[in-house]
Amino acid sequence: MSHSQLYQQIAPDVKMGKGVRIYAFTNLYGCEIGDDVKIGTFVEIQKGARIGSRCKISSHTFICEGVVLEDDVFIGHNVTFINDLYPRSTNSDGALQTEADWKCVPTYVKKGASIGSGATLLCGITIGAGAMIGAGSVVTRDVPAGAVVAGNPARIIKKTAKPPAQ
Repeated sequence: MSHSQLYQQIAPDVKMGKGVRIYAFTNLYGCEIGDDVKIGTFVEIQKGARIGSRCKISSHTFICEGVVLEDDVFIGHNVTFINDLYPRSTNSDGALQTEADWKCVPTYVKKGASIGSGATLLCGITIGAGAMIGAGSVVTRDVPAGAVVAGNPARIIKKTAKPPAQ
């Protein structure tokens, strides 16, 4: 076991592809990781998340349940995904909520998309193939394939020439 592996929490239920590189201070459980993925330091990937092949997930990123990254996706530093549109800690009776009290809303990031550092993606959206999300953006709705978006809320600032082939 290498020194960096001492600081990894990888649950036995993680489905791991070939050639995956995982750096220190990571927490992975119940997720699927494709081949040749690079996962940076201080990354958490929750149960039910699926990561395609050849993705790069930079440090300090949170990928929650319900997130699907297709192949060749780039995730910058400190990117946050959200899977609940109306989060609460307690029910109307004051009891702490459990998994039975909320619905996980999925998010899809299509092939070859890039998400800039510090972006936040609300749930229930699809980021199109080859799209690019500017650093610090808050993405509240679908992003078309090949679009470049930025801002809060993120808006299309230009279209790239051609999204990657599906």
